[in-house]
Amino acid sequence: MKATDLTGTSRIIVLLCGLALIIVLFVPLWQIELAAPQYPEGLVLKMYPNKLAGNVDIINGLNHYIGMKTLHTEDFIEFRVLPYVIVFFAVFALAVSIFLRNMKWLLALFFFFVIFGIIAMADFWRWEYQYGHDLDPNAAINVPGMSYQPPLIGYKQLLNFGAYSVPDIGGWIFIVVGVGLLVAIVLQFKHKKQLK
Repeated sequence: MKATDLTGTSRIIVLLCGLALIIVLFVPLWQIELAAPQYPEGLVLKMYPNKLAGNVDIINGLNHYIGMKTLHTEDFIEFRVLPYVIVFFAVFALAVSIFLRNMKWLLALFFFFVIFGIIAMADFWRWEYQYGHDLDPNAAINVPGMSYQPPLIGYKQLLNFGAYSVPDIGGWIFIVVGVGLLVAIVLQFKHKKQLK
């Protein structure tokens, strides 16, 4: 066994990461929860890899009053592209585990996965910024200097609404996969050190 070959443990971790990414295709990635006195049960916007879900119609109705654009799945190219990106990383991980079995491919997988994560979060922030700042000046509710950009992650007060932006099942799986790949890399470096 070469020092650059993946150990059995690393291969299993990467295999599980690939299988976990397949699950991401069918579960929500992120959610924004809105809480206000007039909605004690709360409102939620869920983002799947290929669509928006949750209380989209009610949120669109509320957004109309403050001059925000309405949200529609077909307006976002991300929902057309993201499923293919997830499949790519799932196949890449399975290939690294089953066929390639090499440290350089594991490092490449981790590098591209992290870069994708950074780009995805930057795009999400841009999306939130655009929707929160590009307001209709003739809206029924117009507060000078007020913007309605939800938080990227965490909590933010928007008029009488509290907005919580947090990962959903798919988002947490993405985080676990990133950690799993990093663990596999650390184990490989320890294995290489032991061989020396």
